[in-house]
Amino acid sequence: MSETPYRYTAELAGRIETAWQDRWDAEGTFHAPNPTGVWAEPEKVGGREKLFVLDMFPYPSGAGLHVGHPLGYIGTDTWARYQRMRGRNVLHALGYDAFGLPAEQYAVQTGHHPRVTTEANIANMRRQLRRLGLAHDDRRSVATTDVEFYRWTQWIFLQVFNSWYDTDADKARPISELIAEFESGARPTPSDRPWAELDAAERAAIVDSYRLAYVSEAPVNWCPGLGTVLANEEVTAEGRSDIGNFPVFKRNMKQWMMRITAYADRLLADLDRLDWPDKVKAMQRNWIGRSTGASVTFAVDGHEAAIAVFTTRPDTLFGATFMVLAPEHPIVDAITPGENSWPEGTKDAWTGGASSPSEAVTAYREAAARKTDLERQENKDKSGVFTGAWGVNPVDGRLIPIFIADYVLMGYGTGAIMAVPAEDERDWDFAKAYDLPIVRTVQPSEGHDENTAFTGDGPTINSANDEISLNGLNMADAKRTMIDWLTAKGYGVETVTYKLRDWLFSRQRYWGEPFPIVYDESGHPIALPESMLPVELPEIDDYSPQALEPDDSTSEPLPPLGRVTDWVEVELDLGDGPKTYRRELNVMPQWAGSCWYEIRYLDPANHDRFVDVDVERYWMGPENAEDVGGVDLYVGGVEHAVLHLLYARFWHKVLFDLGQVSSAEPFRRLYNQGYIQAYAYRDSRGQTVPAEEVEEVAGANGEVGYAWRGEEVFREYGKMGKSLKNIVTPDDMYDSYGADTFRIYEMGMGPLDQSKPWETRAVVGSQRFLQRLWRNVIDEVTGAVRIVETPLDDATKRALHKTIDAVTRDYEGLSFNTAIARLTEYNNVLTKLDAVPRDAIEPMLLMVAPLTPHIAEELWSRLGHAESLAFEPFPVADPALIVDDTVTCVVQVKGKVRARLEVPADIAEDALRAQALALPRIADETPNGVRTVIVRAPKLVNVVPT
Repeated sequence: MSETPYRYTAELAGRIETAWQDRWDAEGTFHAPNPTGVWAEPEKVGGREKLFVLDMFPYPSGAGLHVGHPLGYIGTDTWARYQRMRGRNVLHALGYDAFGLPAEQYAVQTGHHPRVTTEANIANMRRQLRRLGLAHDDRRSVATTDVEFYRWTQWIFLQVFNSWYDTDADKARPISELIAEFESGARPTPSDRPWAELDAAERAAIVDSYRLAYVSEAPVNWCPGLGTVLANEEVTAEGRSDIGNFPVFKRNMKQWMMRITAYADRLLADLDRLDWPDKVKAMQRNWIGRSTGASVTFAVDGHEAAIAVFTTRPDTLFGATFMVLAPEHPIVDAITPGENSWPEGTKDAWTGGASSPSEAVTAYREAAARKTDLERQENKDKSGVFTGAWGVNPVDGRLIPIFIADYVLMGYGTGAIMAVPAEDERDWDFAKAYDLPIVRTVQPSEGHDENTAFTGDGPTINSANDEISLNGLNMADAKRTMIDWLTAKGYGVETVTYKLRDWLFSRQRYWGEPFPIVYDESGHPIALPESMLPVELPEIDDYSPQALEPDDSTSEPLPPLGRVTDWVEVELDLGDGPKTYRRELNVMPQWAGSCWYEIRYLDPANHDRFVDVDVERYWMGPENAEDVGGVDLYVGGVEHAVLHLLYARFWHKVLFDLGQVSSAEPFRRLYNQGYIQAYAYRDSRGQTVPAEEVEEVAGANGEVGYAWRGEEVFREYGKMGKSLKNIVTPDDMYDSYGADTFRIYEMGMGPLDQSKPWETRAVVGSQRFLQRLWRNVIDEVTGAVRIVETPLDDATKRALHKTIDAVTRDYEGLSFNTAIARLTEYNNVLTKLDAVPRDAIEPMLLMVAPLTPHIAEELWSRLGHAESLAFEPFPVADPALIVDDTVTCVVQVKGKVRARLEVPADIAEDALRAQALALPRIADETPNGVRTVIVRAPKLVNVVPT
């Protein structure tokens, strides 16, 4: 039998933790009351400041969690528990971003319905997270795959579809108001024809061109091997699919788009109103990419067609010696000559070895389609072919050759550039490779290498015609002068452009939200009425898209839903009698549900509205005229800095414009947690081996080496994950140490916002801290409570209040690692006492409770408290007790430390001067007397000898 049967072990921790988790569930301890609705508890809401804490939506992976995943969850839970003890009404919930390609791919491989595997994965993650002791309001947990949830995702899509952006009002408005303006004549039609003279198809086309959700031919990443379009982030740098490693091709397809570009300026401007990391704000600004310049029209010689080019440097137009189009540019087909020879003036370098322009263009396009946007942008070896057409430079009438080249992307600007090689490095490289002229329009600075482009500012040169001269002007003045001239001549206009493109919103998959859209006999999209929501996914037997050859770049997708003919063809009465319609076969992207899930947490039991107006205003509404509202703290990885956050902001702003929400932004404050990193090991082939099977061995030179199954392996450092075979699971930690030890170890590893190395062997240090805490309350031999009811001595009282003061500041600043250090110091103070007073240990339990709630609850209960400590007031420091009675004063002679004094903290300068000069060491250092004494009471005296 153990000599310490009541020792705090992993087995005892497990029993304590599951018991308290059961009790919290049974009592609904962490159920946050709403001001109205089915969960209304006005008496609990009144007089309490609200706090909405949110973690980024996790995807329920089949592999479950590894120890890196809960880092942010533990951090938000610790902070939320602390804030709850400060009297706030805290809403903290967690749901699941459950649609997505991984589940569908698994279904294709196994035949198991994605819902079955997804729900099993969610159940496993819920089990792992519950065991962690997270104080979530479990009533509010949702999954994007829940029919009730995606009913409201579809409803929000309809709000976007039935809206347009009024640039005069700078906001979205209902599409019905746009139609009313056309009908009344307040807004002219694009052709200026009266609205009443247009037929139904013409009216529909005009209205659709304004909608915030619309169908368009768009360049997409088409992966025939998967039978679906992929987002850029789903394509590897090698131009292959992230899943399956199939080739990906760039091509145009009819897709649903979201007009996020209408919100570009507001998305930029409101970044200044958010409490977000500067790094994330910079990433969003760069992604939106606002540029001011001019849109310039270049005529095409011998064609009616013209090419619009956006440039931020209209001052360099006189240096434009050729043009470059993206291979996908729609005008290429129109301007490429059909004859089987090259036009006069073509240089051999321009042809790509082809016998005609059409042959060269076709071959080049096929090659470019196999490259990703990233490859095309980073390609250092510039390539391209002459289209056989010539552009006309509007400033001097020169004919300049028009090329296609893959470094120009259709998704940026107009997909066409004027090339000014003297002032652009990429254009310089292209000009040198293809024997094209270079004309400097900016005087390079002294010492500039004449064999390179000059991209700096300087006086304008070589830039004059009979009507305008820019020569001698600086860049800013030259730009202004040129823009004014272009505008007056009708050759161009001042323009603002963005790198941001409209959001591609279609996926050729099964496992996603169906669109609430049907098509009439003419192929026109029609929104279903809200009464017909939700549009549920039908049951199918085959989840794979149409089987296609991986290299069949010209194929057309047939999504899995296309095979469910009795679902696709549907008879509906949409107001003009029963008719047969065809449903949309694509589904929404995985981003859709995560664009608004935080709103549903507020009111998930509401079946009549996506959120009650008063509930949203209470939890997310602005606090004053300057506040944008939103979640009070949003924690997640920086990898979501752009896409998820930008898409969510866009949807939220549409809902705000339409009066559906009171908050102008979804996330008021953002905090990026770091990563848990771990050692990984590779063999001589560079292949990773299971980290848990690697052994330390002594090397030939006495240094530590590593071996796997007797073979030497090499250690490296990286993010924990399946690919590196270095996963440690939370379940391993629960079994070996308990959840509280795991929690406090992760929070103590270092600052929450920094990446940290995982070291399983170091976890025992956190366990020992909790064992000492346990021993300060419980006798390990008898199990009896061993605290005493005596007053605190002065030293312990001061240590307590200094700890309260420091830990409070650390919790407020999410500095959990330093809070743990303070708590460890104080726990050591208590350990040295003969007996621990109640007044010393109870505040300690309250302070440690946010970090290690189970052991704190258990010891609190054993001290005689019947209620949970979850809502106990957090200790408050006495200001008088956090100031030291004495401090150490450093005494210097000529700036060098020669002695130290313990003096009262409030000692006067004269008294401190006298004590310092009375020290024997100082007298020895100043045999000839003292010239001056500099006193900075109470911590410094500097003596200057005569």
